[in-house]
Amino acid sequence: MQFSKGEDEKGVAAITEFKNVVDELYAKKVQEISRAARFSKSIAEQQSRITSLESDRELSRSKYELTQERNKRQQLIIYSLSGGLLLFLIAGYLMFKYIKQQRLANNLLALKSLRSQMNPHFIFNALNSVNSFIASNDERTANKYLSDFSHLMRSVLENSEEDFIPLKKEIELLELYTKLEHFRFRDKFDYTITVDETIDTEDFKIPPMLLQPYIENAVWHGLRYKTEKGKLEISIQPKSKNEITISIVDNGIGRERSKALKTENQKKQNSKGMNNIKKRVAILNEMYKDKVDVTIDDFQHIEDVGTKVVVTLKKD
Repeated sequence: MQFSKGEDEKGVAAITEFKNVVDELYAKKVQEISRAARFSKSIAEQQSRITSLESDRELSRSKYELTQERNKRQQLIIYSLSGGLLLFLIAGYLMFKYIKQQRLANNLLALKSLRSQMNPHFIFNALNSVNSFIASNDERTANKYLSDFSHLMRSVLENSEEDFIPLKKEIELLELYTKLEHFRFRDKFDYTITVDETIDTEDFKIPPMLLQPYIENAVWHGLRYKTEKGKLEISIQPKSKNEITISIVDNGIGRERSKALKTENQKKQNSKGMNNIKKRVAILNEMYKDKVDVTIDDFQHIEDVGTKVVVTLKKD
């Protein structure tokens, strides 16, 4: 069957058109497939991202829980250490307070013991003086001495339990004690007691009977051995606004010559007395922060050297 030229052209045109339609449909199909693939890939990526986020969130939650648990343990450790430190500090404070109280109690006991050792020694020497007057049949002098001695004893006993008394009271005790010693050894020495008028003797405190042993040493171990009449000078002078000095100066035979004249028993007694004073001053300074200072030096460079005792006293 033969086609005319016009029919052939129409057929070619139809085929071409069909081909174009098929190509167009194919292209659209390819595009649809491509879009579907991209969409599927996008969904897969989103799903993967979601899964990853879920994993991260789970991991973060686990880390958070671990962190919280670690923080709780750390807090527990910190609280335990803080509590332990607090208990340690409390225990340390209580121990320090206990030790301080024990030290104070020991110091007070030591002071009481030292005072109890000093008083009998002082009383014994004074009673020996009374005995010497009685032995010499000087009843009137013995009665007068005994009256002054009783007054002194009353004052000493009233202050025996005190760590410090007003300087005014101590001066009164010194005046009475030195008067008694001079009464017995009046041919051996004269004495003066000088208090600077600018010093308020009520403002300063001093351990009771602190100065008496130094005066006793000056009289008994220095002045009474002199061939000529000696001199004892007790002077209280200001050193600064809150300090005064108490000087006890004698022109006796001096410490070295006095030591050579003493018996072994006298050496022991004197050494014991001076050691008691040193211990007493050391304990008082520990309790009251270096309130008292004592120095002992030779007084002059001649045959009778003499002795100078300087007590520095701080105001409260």
